[in-house]
Amino acid sequence: MSYVSNREIAGMSAEARDARLLELQEELLQLRAEKALGGTPSNMGAYKATRRSIARLKTHKNQN
Repeated sequence: MSYVSNREIAGMSAEARDARLLELQEELLQLRAEKALGGTPSNMGAYKATRRSIARLKTHKNQN
């Protein structure tokens, strides 16, 4: 579950946002490792969706 919408982020507490950000960063690390080893990711859009969700979380964190 890589995608996190703005509506979901707005409903989360600060601790939940931080936990979700950490989880997404770990997921991105796994996707990058899989890509570096020459494998094809199981979901081609997961890399992009994970990066964008991390950006959304960081943007919301910086605005508040």
